[in-house]
Amino acid sequence: MGGESTTRTAPRSGGTDTGLVGSRTGQRLSGLAVALGLVLFLGGFAWGAVVYRPYTVPTSSMAPTIGAGDRVLAQRIDGGDIRRGDVVVFTDKTWVSNAPVVKRVVAVGGDTVSCCTDGKLTVNGKQIDEPYLPEGSAAEWKNIPSVTVPEGRLFLLGDERQGSLDSSAHLTDAASGTVARSAVSARVDAVVWPMNGLLKQPTGFEKLGAISAPGPLRTMTVLIVAGAVLVLGGGAYGPIAKRLGGRRSRAGTEPVGAR
Repeated sequence: MGGESTTRTAPRSGGTDTGLVGSRTGQRLSGLAVALGLVLFLGGFAWGAVVYRPYTVPTSSMAPTIGAGDRVLAQRIDGGDIRRGDVVVFTDKTWVSNAPVVKRVVAVGGDTVSCCTDGKLTVNGKQIDEPYLPEGSAAEWKNIPSVTVPEGRLFLLGDERQGSLDSSAHLTDAASGTVARSAVSARVDAVVWPMNGLLKQPTGFEKLGAISAPGPLRTMTVLIVAGAVLVLGGGAYGPIAKRLGGRRSRAGTEPVGAR
């Protein structure tokens, strides 16, 4: 009796485990998290595929906003929704044959644009602040006489004014350098490679009217990230529950000294 060694086992509950770890409730919540995560993750990508198109910009005419070789996401949009300050993708055979062009809209139908007054672009007699221009440069690289943009057309410039072949280089064309709204296929929302993020709002044009709001790219990103977190979190439940369950089993057996 005195040298007998025994083992005391912690009492077990007669019912099922009601805690979240290792319980049926936990398993159901884990499965629900994974399912919801997949819906958000795949839904975000599917939404993006419908709304956006990727483009690679081959030249530096939009520097420093978009550099040569940068990869951008452009929202598919009707040309009628374009506003001043938007960076757009369009196709015009008088500019480039069978290739999309990326430029910034500085004037729309009915506007009168010229350059420059005190070193600034002028639209409808108002000087436009353009902080997106290369540091130290000025808009006066472009000598633009007064041009009235016909209805249904756009006047576009590159942010790198000195070397951009934009509307100012096509002033002698029949359309005085303007491009039809219908030629626009998308509006650039963000530079994704390198990861520069969303384009800054062209607030200098607000004095002429409302500017475009950002597209849904930020919301899509939130959905994708949230979905990934739910999938990873739900998938990790099983291994975590198993490990914690093993620890509880070992803790439930206690050695008792000799009596």
